[in-house]
Amino acid sequence: MAKVRAAVRGGTLAYFVDQFDIYLPIVVLAPATIYFQSVHLSASTTAMLSSLVFASTLIGRPLGAVIFGHFADTVGRKRTTLVAVGGFGVTTLAIACLPGHETIGTWSIGLLIALRFIDGIFLGGEYTTAVPLAMEWSPKHKRGLYASIITSTSPAAYAVIAGVTLLMLQLLPAAGLDSSYVQWGWRVPFVIGALLAAVLFRYYLTQVHEPPGELTGERHKLPLVRLLKRYPKSLAQVFVLMTGVWLATNMEAAVTPGQLKEHLELSSEGVTLTMLVINASAAVSYPFFGLLSQRIGRRRFYIGYGLAVLVVGSGSYSLLMLSDGGLGTALGWGVMIGVFTVGTFGPIAAYLTERFPASIRSTGYGVGYSLALIAPAFYQFYLQQFDGVMSAHMAPGVLIALAGALISLGGFLGPETKDVDMADDRTIPALS
Repeated sequence: MAKVRAAVRGGTLAYFVDQFDIYLPIVVLAPATIYFQSVHLSASTTAMLSSLVFASTLIGRPLGAVIFGHFADTVGRKRTTLVAVGGFGVTTLAIACLPGHETIGTWSIGLLIALRFIDGIFLGGEYTTAVPLAMEWSPKHKRGLYASIITSTSPAAYAVIAGVTLLMLQLLPAAGLDSSYVQWGWRVPFVIGALLAAVLFRYYLTQVHEPPGELTGERHKLPLVRLLKRYPKSLAQVFVLMTGVWLATNMEAAVTPGQLKEHLELSSEGVTLTMLVINASAAVSYPFFGLLSQRIGRRRFYIGYGLAVLVVGSGSYSLLMLSDGGLGTALGWGVMIGVFTVGTFGPIAAYLTERFPASIRSTGYGVGYSLALIAPAFYQFYLQQFDGVMSAHMAPGVLIALAGALISLGGFLGPETKDVDMADDRTIPALS
């Protein structure tokens, strides 16, 4: 049991640190955009460059999943996790040291985008190795719960970042290019992210053990080739589900803050507080969703939850955008948005590891989780297609509805997995 607890704690800490790093630019850099970009850029160009900072990280993650998934399945989960954690810790620290546009011109935003891409590669490798390791150690009847505890750290990390940023904005108002927050305050959360990576590295080095051979299966030289040749339909089904998951996530995490500020005209502090509430609500709901999936099955859960996103998630977002725009209203609808847009992550760690056999589990989990990131990463382009058709603040609601439909379809196309024996490849359901 000690090894089980260590692996689950490691997976939980790893997912928290991963998500903390992922959401840093969305929350922390939003009030400091002027530091990296020229003040003479148009609003649309500024928004596009800001979205590229986030998108570059997401695009790097599938590449990291392929690279590190290969080594996790051929060399070992623990050693590969250590390399990935060390890599994104160093990269995050490098971002904290970047000079601004005043010093090096457009190189500033270019270096930020490039470093976030590299960061994404290492981050894609970290969860590709740490999460399957935790799930392989977990007993079958508790996988839903343990998975939800691990993934609940994603909105929890966002909420922590929002809380730290809110505190710093109170102490160091972002009042123009020369203000303390814009010049150096934003660096503090990035340094915290690098320190968290160091803590995670030490924990895995000293506390976490490699799963026994019967759980990781026979090792293949080319796990990605085996995945594509033997399980293409399983991968396609996961791709549909995860495309919906990431599309909903991007609307909630990346688009909503901008609409709160631009359309509802909330202050930077109001936006940060609302996003804190949205993500805290999501974090609290994850264990419930994990347990629900353990009771009714993963397949039924995703079919039903996808429909909830389509109706309740998109409806809550749309009603918020049509409201009077007060902070209290935003907080109220924010709870509904948090619970009914990103709850798919509750049992996702269990579901994706149950979908693929032991010998290619890290590769299958990582590629399945990350490959679908690419299309939703260009959300800004999709939103622009609604120009002239509907108001910019209403278009995200349509994409949330589309995300719900994809989640439900993905769940419908897949088999039930909650009773899979991780050590027996013959029990892994595949799509014929």
